[in-house]
Amino acid sequence: VLAELIFDGMCCPVCHSELHAGEASLQCGGAGCGAEFPVRRGVPILLHPTRSVFFSPMSAAGEAPALSEPNEAPLQEPPSFFKTPSSMRRRLSNWLPSLSHNQAARRVLARMREWLLARRRYPRVLVIGGGVVGAGLGRLLNDPAIEVVESDVALAPRVGVVCDAHDLPFCDATFDGVIVQAVLEHVLDPARCVAEIHRVLRSGGIVYADTPFIAQVHGREYDFTRFTRLGHRRLFRWFGEIESGMSGGPGMALGWTLRYFLLSFFRRPVARAAASGFARLGLFWLKYLDYLLLRAPGALDAASAFYFLGEKRDEPLPDRELVASYRGGF
Repeated sequence: VLAELIFDGMCCPVCHSELHAGEASLQCGGAGCGAEFPVRRGVPILLHPTRSVFFSPMSAAGEAPALSEPNEAPLQEPPSFFKTPSSMRRRLSNWLPSLSHNQAARRVLARMREWLLARRRYPRVLVIGGGVVGAGLGRLLNDPAIEVVESDVALAPRVGVVCDAHDLPFCDATFDGVIVQAVLEHVLDPARCVAEIHRVLRSGGIVYADTPFIAQVHGREYDFTRFTRLGHRRLFRWFGEIESGMSGGPGMALGWTLRYFLLSFFRRPVARAAASGFARLGLFWLKYLDYLLLRAPGALDAASAFYFLGEKRDEPLPDRELVASYRGGF
């Protein structure tokens, strides 16, 4: 039943009016809007038809996009972002050691969980980019006392709503928390996405963001931006800081840089795969050096990624305070 897919707080991404269940789609009830949104595999596709680069004209005609046919096998990854690897390559990749290690996510998300439960019974949390489970998210996702809405720009097994962070299909003040891990480097307008996060959060709601600083292209055509610590803080200037810091240090940044240096010499997929595997086997240990640099000010100038945990505010952080908050090694 399509009506059951419209939960409290969901709205049209175009005009923020109520959605109504049609015969085979969700329809905007706003006067003069007339937007209509398809449903695929029981998942609403709530993409802005003129602003989202992920919107398919075929969807507007009521036809399923080629990568979202109802009879396809369940997708393991968002098709508009990740290439789907062969089963052999996936098994080999899972066997090889990773160059990445998130130093902060598990601890900070545990703190976020406690914060949410202390302030509201059955808090509601939006995960943006939930097609892949982020680092440290498991306990929060599996907590029956927290309602989690997992969204992404494409169909994936855990995604409950397909939407674009530039135009979130939710009413103002719908959520108590928002989680956006490894996403803001892949959006065209990060400031607009953060403004949307601010809008859909209730007063006193909190956001957890984790975004790269020193990292190579890892999203093909959907990879646009990087942030220093202060740049990341200014992006969230309409939030009061609870805590922030490195989620990935200089060791992790060095490992990724050397891997991409090796990859630069090769063009053919087989050669690149071999070079990547060689780099992972030989360089994975670099990430563990970051434990020696957790409290080193200079490490903030060379970090791989930063996290931010903050509470929604009505006034922005003044830029002079932002500049005065520099904590690097210079």
